[in-house]
Amino acid sequence: MPPADRVAHLAPLAFDGERFLLQGVTVLTEGSRILSVSAGQTAVPEGFAERRHERGTLLPGLIDTHVHLIADGKDGALGRDPDRTPEEREAMIRQSLLAHARAGVTTVRDLGDNRYSVLGRASQHDEPAVVASGPPITTPGGHCVAMGGEAAGVEQLLRAVDERAEHGAALVKIVVSGGAMTPGSDLLSLQYSPEDVALVVKRAERHGLPVAAHAHSLNAVNLCIDAGVKNIEHCTCLTRNGVQTPPDLADRLRDNGIHIGPTFGRIPGSRPSAQAEEVTRRTGLVPAHRFVQVEYLHRQGVLVISGSDGGIHAAKPHGIVAYAVAELVAAGIAVEDAIATATSVSAQACGLEGSRGRLAAGAEADLLVVDGDPRTDITALTRVRAVFRGGAELSLN
Repeated sequence: MPPADRVAHLAPLAFDGERFLLQGVTVLTEGSRILSVSAGQTAVPEGFAERRHERGTLLPGLIDTHVHLIADGKDGALGRDPDRTPEEREAMIRQSLLAHARAGVTTVRDLGDNRYSVLGRASQHDEPAVVASGPPITTPGGHCVAMGGEAAGVEQLLRAVDERAEHGAALVKIVVSGGAMTPGSDLLSLQYSPEDVALVVKRAERHGLPVAAHAHSLNAVNLCIDAGVKNIEHCTCLTRNGVQTPPDLADRLRDNGIHIGPTFGRIPGSRPSAQAEEVTRRTGLVPAHRFVQVEYLHRQGVLVISGSDGGIHAAKPHGIVAYAVAELVAAGIAVEDAIATATSVSAQACGLEGSRGRLAAGAEADLLVVDGDPRTDITALTRVRAVFRGGAELSLN
């Protein structure tokens, strides 16, 4: 009998992180690594157990680049965590991770916990891998203040970056504009000065850490580009007259190698949150305008990634990054490019390029099998058949 850790996965169709592979695909894995990927009729070598995924599509496990594991996917989620006990917080994180695993997600990037609760726990074998920032740095009383990351002034900002490095954060998150999910916060306002953000970026660089910034307003997006931020989340470019996309924006984002996370994705048919409806009333923000904006930026070569902002309210529970990909397709982005935003391009943004987000020799054996052909029906990504994390099959129950 072949060793349990040597497996040949066979599927009629596969997506390798960049393109579709046709005419039958064989992926050989040993332990936690992929040994080889071959298209066409390939004989399975002796000593490998066969897993045939008939009528399915084989992909790298998905990567959700923007989640809040402490959030419960109900309205008011971001303000509820301080009232939890450590045991309740751990249970919430565990529940969130399992929801992602059931949705075919094998890596998440947590962009805001509380009390370093995500960074401070040991991952379990049946959970997605976690890349985490710790509490987001925000101004006193600012957006996401309930997560405990308040800092103002040079000394506090420097100490905030150092503290995250000491806790083993993989990146630093800073909240540059206001946000919809915090009462009293204004999306159009700037929370930090250009000097503040540049200071955080420079200090983070000393620790070898990139900086991701929350930025909704156009002023905040421009500030982040000038300050050297490597990832802008939301990147809404919101003004009092709705979404604006200046002619030079795409060039500035692309030429600086900045990944943007538009945080698309919601349960189909769900109502916008009360906060989102209020933003629309105040600013004229129209979701269709964002689709046009993101498709244009992608077409101009800007690096777009898929992060769902999972957990923040009822329309955005955990495990919906496939719907974020579907919205990119609806916006006019080619299917291969859209899926890459949740695989190879997201891996790059998370500092995992080459090890995750691809079907390639040497990469982690994080695999996803879905029912159907995403080329003709992108909702196939939501029909998960099997998920493998480091070569081990995860329970979907």
